[in-house]
Amino acid sequence: MAFADLNLMKPLSKIILFLCLVLIFTSSLGFCKPTLDKDPTPTPWPLQFHSILVMNYSGILQVIDLWYDWPNGRNFNIIQHQLGNVLYDLEWNNGTSFFYTLDSSKTCSSAHVEVGILRPNWLEGATYLGQQHVDGFLCNVWEKVEFIWYFEDVVTKRPVHWVFYTGREAHVMTFEVGAVLEDSKWQAPVYCFHNTTASTDSTNHGLLDGVLKGSTVL
Repeated sequence: MAFADLNLMKPLSKIILFLCLVLIFTSSLGFCKPTLDKDPTPTPWPLQFHSILVMNYSGILQVIDLWYDWPNGRNFNIIQHQLGNVLYDLEWNNGTSFFYTLDSSKTCSSAHVEVGILRPNWLEGATYLGQQHVDGFLCNVWEKVEFIWYFEDVVTKRPVHWVFYTGREAHVMTFEVGAVLEDSKWQAPVYCFHNTTASTDSTNHGLLDGVLKGSTVL
């Protein structure tokens, strides 16, 4: 090999070495995404939990005490309207729901639908939309049957935010896995069993103030 050829090899080798170093550096920073990655799936709800939600619908605010108890087939939403009344939404897995107040008005209505409370894996089959920052958390985002957009914290896998098709938003303030409400609190008042307004139309109570209902999603 001629000396001239050797002189050409030296700068070429330097260029190749430089390109290799760049490739290694960028790969270490995560700029190269594996092509075999699968979309993440939503974490099933724990069998029992307590959560406090702040609801916002065009500036109308509510605070919801949510108690989910799958083993006992029941779900309870205690809805505090801003500077207003408290509405109790008590749901059972046999399809019976009661909507009542505990103030002097003693109002109560009931509904019966074929589908009970949400299953822990109710998000199964949701469409993955990618990642987004919301409420200060980096979240994986899914959409389910054009009814709800569900945001889950990438690190802790806890729910952070829900957006309903109506535009109503739920901000998850607390999420206590394993928390259970005492049995005596699950009893609807006696006046719910006398002169109540009954309904079998799931659309009437399918979405009550932004609260998820099993009949609307599954």
